[in-house]
Amino acid sequence: MATALSVTGLAASIGIGLIFTTAGIVKLRHRRLLPGVIANYRLLPDALVSPAATLLPLAEILIGAALIAGLRPVPALLGIALLGLFALAMAINILRGRSHISCGCGRPELSQSLSWTLVLRNLLFGAALLLRLPELATLAGIDLVTAVAAGLSLALLAALMSSIGAIGTAPALASRR
Repeated sequence: MATALSVTGLAASIGIGLIFTTAGIVKLRHRRLLPGVIANYRLLPDALVSPAATLLPLAEILIGAALIAGLRPVPALLGIALLGLFALAMAINILRGRSHISCGCGRPELSQSLSWTLVLRNLLFGAALLLRLPELATLAGIDLVTAVAAGLSLALLAALMSSIGAIGTAPALASRR
């Protein structure tokens, strides 16, 4: 049982680490858009939007890299906190009737509007990272390979679901050839 939980925890760490790292890199590549996305949430005073836009991509990349490296428990705790913060920001805006704004989750051309599905996704990713907190079993051999493959699969599945979600909210992209 400890080995199965360790494999699942490491898979979550790798997958979510890849998601964070990719999101941070995308935010850096499109850094001129990020302050607007953050300001659109209407949660921070104007004076904090620019610093948040500078720090967020770096935090995502650093946390993501530490999760991929399998470090624990601090990166998992930071990842849980960041995912919780994202979920809370989305939920507040949905409750305010502002679900039309972009979540800022991925590539700008695949923008998604806020939804309870995205809130739930972030909460589930955070819950998955809880498995990285205890030291359950040291992995080697096939267990390590399984965890890495499952982590890569999780990251690819998340990217696929984000793309499908974006196409669902932007039908013009679906007809692009």
